[in-house]
Amino acid sequence: MTPSRPPRGPIDRNAALLMLGLCLCWALQQIAVKWAAPDMAPVAQIGWRSAVAAGLVALFMAWRQEPLHWRRNGRAGALVGLLFGVEFLLVAEALVRTSAAHTVVFLYTAPLFAALGLHLRVRAERLRPLQWGGLLLAFAGIALAFGRAPAAGTSLLGDAFALAAGLAWGLTTVGVRGSRLADAAASEVLLYQLVGAALLLLAVGAWTGQMAYRPTPVLAASLAFQAVVVAFVSYLVWFWLLTKVVASALGAFSFLTPVLGVGLGALLLNEPLEPAFLGGAVLVLAGVTVVSLNPAKSEH
Repeated sequence: MTPSRPPRGPIDRNAALLMLGLCLCWALQQIAVKWAAPDMAPVAQIGWRSAVAAGLVALFMAWRQEPLHWRRNGRAGALVGLLFGVEFLLVAEALVRTSAAHTVVFLYTAPLFAALGLHLRVRAERLRPLQWGGLLLAFAGIALAFGRAPAAGTSLLGDAFALAAGLAWGLTTVGVRGSRLADAAASEVLLYQLVGAALLLLAVGAWTGQMAYRPTPVLAASLAFQAVVVAFVSYLVWFWLLTKVVASALGAFSFLTPVLGVGLGALLLNEPLEPAFLGGAVLVLAGVTVVSLNPAKSEH
């Protein structure tokens, strides 16, 4: 008889410190890409970081002797990998056209789209009236943020790419939760996602002539941070925390990421803080937090 999994508990001090570190890493990843963009196009950066991280995850699985259930999960894995790749292709295009702060805020609309998709697909994930109110609040915030006059370094097209990336992330969550991957090991799911992103972004980068680079310390530091710290270590720590702590508490905590992203974008990249965008961002994050009281959670 298989022993039952210990019940997940609330966030304690150690878990809170880990989550704060994760949120800081995730907020910095868009800034790192933007920082190194003069030396390598964002699409190539994200493609290479995904390839390196996929290799690290494969080695991690081999070390732990975790099998890859390709015959059972391969079709769902290919779909999720494609969606994950599309998400980061859109992120790369967004970062060329708008600020890192705008990108991280619109990217974190993903739980809205995940909640809607899971509402339609999974009976246990039906939204309650409070969550519908959160959706309306968040979409009002999106409308307010898009209704402003673009500031220097931003554009409505770039913001639209970031919002579409949030949609792709939400669909990735639905793809995982609504398939056999829902019962797969976290490392296997992550491997499918990283391989999909690497193949798609490197192919697009080569096809569009965006693979040129200048070997600089800034680029080396950015790629090392993105591949090892963000795409490998932080994701595995996140999945480990999900086995120890109630998911709703972690999900609510993770919305520190766009808050930190806006602040760090202004501090490190001198990005503008437009009042209309900030007002819209507050509404979006408030709405997403309310929606996330329902168990429609992001998978990465």
